[in-house]
Amino acid sequence: MKEQILELLRQEKKALSVTEINDALGYQSVEDFKALLRELNAMEDALLLYRTNKDNYMLFNNSHLKLGRMMATKKGYGFVDIEGDEDVFIPPNAMNNAIHGDKVIVEITSKKGTDLEGRIVKIVDRQLKLMVGEYSIRKGVGTIILDDEKVKLDIVIPKEHSMGAMEGHKVLVKITNKLKNNSYNGEIVKIIGHKNDPGVDILSIVNKYGIHDTFPSEVMDELDMIPDYVKPEEMEGRRDLRDQEIFTIDGDDTKDIDDAISIAQLENGNYELGVHIADVSYYVKEGTKLNEEAYARGTSVYLADRVIPMLPHKLSNGICSLNPLEDRLAVSCVMEIDAKGEVVSYDIFESVIRSRKQMTYKKVNQILEENIVPEGYEPYQESLLKMKELASILRKNKEEKGYIDFELDESKIIVNEKGEAIDVVLRERGTGEKLIEDFMIAANETVATCVYFMELPFVYRVHGEPNEEKITNFLNFVNSLGYHVKGDIKKMHPKMLQDILKQLSDKKEFHILSSLLLRSMQKAIYDSINIGHFGLASKCYTHFTSPIRRFPDTTVHRLLRKYLFKHQVDKDTVSFWEKELPVLCEHTSQTERDAVDCEREVDDMKKAEYMLKHIGEEYEGMISSIMSFGMFIELPNLVEGLVRVEDLTDDHYLYDESTLTLRGINNKRGYRLGDKISVIVKSANKELRTVDFVIANDVNREKYGKKELG
Repeated sequence: MKEQILELLRQEKKALSVTEINDALGYQSVEDFKALLRELNAMEDALLLYRTNKDNYMLFNNSHLKLGRMMATKKGYGFVDIEGDEDVFIPPNAMNNAIHGDKVIVEITSKKGTDLEGRIVKIVDRQLKLMVGEYSIRKGVGTIILDDEKVKLDIVIPKEHSMGAMEGHKVLVKITNKLKNNSYNGEIVKIIGHKNDPGVDILSIVNKYGIHDTFPSEVMDELDMIPDYVKPEEMEGRRDLRDQEIFTIDGDDTKDIDDAISIAQLENGNYELGVHIADVSYYVKEGTKLNEEAYARGTSVYLADRVIPMLPHKLSNGICSLNPLEDRLAVSCVMEIDAKGEVVSYDIFESVIRSRKQMTYKKVNQILEENIVPEGYEPYQESLLKMKELASILRKNKEEKGYIDFELDESKIIVNEKGEAIDVVLRERGTGEKLIEDFMIAANETVATCVYFMELPFVYRVHGEPNEEKITNFLNFVNSLGYHVKGDIKKMHPKMLQDILKQLSDKKEFHILSSLLLRSMQKAIYDSINIGHFGLASKCYTHFTSPIRRFPDTTVHRLLRKYLFKHQVDKDTVSFWEKELPVLCEHTSQTERDAVDCEREVDDMKKAEYMLKHIGEEYEGMISSIMSFGMFIELPNLVEGLVRVEDLTDDHYLYDESTLTLRGINNKRGYRLGDKISVIVKSANKELRTVDFVIANDVNREKYGKKELG
């Protein structure tokens, strides 16, 4: 019956009533009519059909109907995020009670160029997950002021479901039942702490994303079964590399050390690069609560003043961490690499290692960039210089294939013992950091290629080709700035984008344009189907090198153990992982997105907190983006603030969407992307995670500038 209905509607190409469908299909009995109604309802639920307001049915994939996720804004309008398609703008009067996060059906009502506008015709799914907010009592009734201003809900807390929360407590609330449109009863399930208590600001964001900052007791109980040291019997069958010169290079404060490296020059002149990765899957076994929790978390989360680990500290900082002068179980990928940077042979095996030294990027960079050898590094200078030589060869090889280095800066927030932001600085990315990146990419490619040619189920890190239209829009925008950049979008290849970046590399706003180009591309995800990694110009890529911090890497190790070390490639094993991996990849891609969003939100909040201490101070920044309501100014430490149009008081400014500029009607002064500009910090709001600037001129210095005391 389903196929007959679909075929009928394909032929008709219009909406039909139940009676029209029934007659067209030739059904005559009451039983057939009831069966048809049941099938139509099921097909509607499955989003194969759409039922109009007049109760007529049409195919859901009709061109003007799309399925997506509502991304609401604070100002009442929103966008529907449609997988693999352009976002659809939804004006406030077309939201139809949809809230942020709803799965919705949107009808496209107009198209201007590439911009789509629509209206919400149906809310398909409203997953009211646990939400974070501030408990408040209004007219004697407990209510929640949600942290996420984009979610427009009224939540009432009955006294018996308040957990004794007091005014000002940050809480985790569960929605229980609907009262009326966008109004619900709720139940407090966790009191996070008072909004003014140290650390509660970050914990509120962590809880908002459903990230757990503590481990369940049953997980902690299982840790008692895991030893603190490697036992002799655990080394049996492993290759013993403890006599080799192996060491680690990490940040100054790193405690969870996944990777160690070694190097040798072979008689034929080739390099032998060893990448030795902590054997986490040996300890985190299938079927355990520990494994379930690691899967649920998917990744560690790195915040301004803390790390929320995927694994308990006993593992992440202990037996799994490749700490110096300690025996550790590892999975080693040893590659022979020729003078052109090609891996000509490799061996992947279980090993036991003993890192000679825990090095830091800062001190390694002194050797590689300044030829200064810090105390204790003397025995390793030759190896580090040999590694620098190999890393240079590997990077040149990658760049010739089209590897895209966007050279994006990152900020680091410095906090005090109370967790308060006291400084925001640029995160360094020196020779040592790039060296480790090059070596890890080589190992990831080698492992992925090995299993790919075995034609077995696997976890790949994939990055699809960019949308041609988005790259065209980017090039048009760059050309509108007066830069004549060439790029043949018909030949979509990493080298084409690499060439675009090279053409822009000497422009004053290069890092902003680089960031815009990156945003024009797809996001990298995990997938069981290998489509390659566009940004790395890699035909075959995975994540193998960080199993302490990422569950996909732990899974890759688990599969290597089954396929390579234990040779379990029977039909049942292959069938199990063919079904398991698509779900695992989708889940871990989502947990990664949640972690990134959480980290970004915490950073924005802490930057606003930092700027609160600098109200009235003057800075020089660069215009990083321009909107109809104002322009964002980025300071050298990557703190970003908004100069609102209403604060541009010297003239009336008009927004030109085609060139993304603001231009004064009378003085003809224009503001455009990349312009350097002096600003004064007007205000900052930690809760809203915003910073406001004004242009630094005599009027604003008098009005907003910091007044000297005395």
